Amino acid sequence: MSRLVVADAGPLIHLEQADALSLLELTGEILVPKTVLDELEDGPTDVSELEFSVEQVTADTDSVSPHLDPGETAALVVCTDRDAILLTDDMDARNTANEEGVEVHGSVGVVLYGFSRGALAKETTKCTLRELKQDTSLYLSTPLIEHAIELVESDSAGW
Repeated sequence: MSRLVVADAGPLIHLEQADALSLLELTGEILVPKTVLDELEDGPTDVSELEFSVEQVTADTDSVSPHLDPGETAALVVCTDRDAILLTDDMDARNTANEEGVEVHGSVGVVLYGFSRGALAKETTKCTLRELKQDTSLYLSTPLIEHAIELVESDSAGW
């Protein structure tokens, strides 16, 4: 069964910084709202090697979730309209998605999913999780990373 995942800028940026962007392709069909691509144009993130489709969101994103940035809002609108999974590292966007009944995962979840699908060995997964914490702009607490590593150790990782 193929599923649709919609990414906002966070996971694209952070997974690229950890040299793990290709793991996104394991999660399903990837859709990136045009608003998110516009955000990425201003930074160093290169998603040209990633297979994804782009969608222009026509909803009034300013009124949908005014506490979220335009990319997060556009991604959430697409998820709601198309019954898709949201990929975000933003806590406000995660909370809003949960309130809307949208399944949501972040960069750590994508790495764990890659492990559960056999794309990463145990040691590589643990190194990638540590890289997300140490070598990217994503703030991750030590307890969160240690919990993720425990999931890998117990073979309990995945969606």
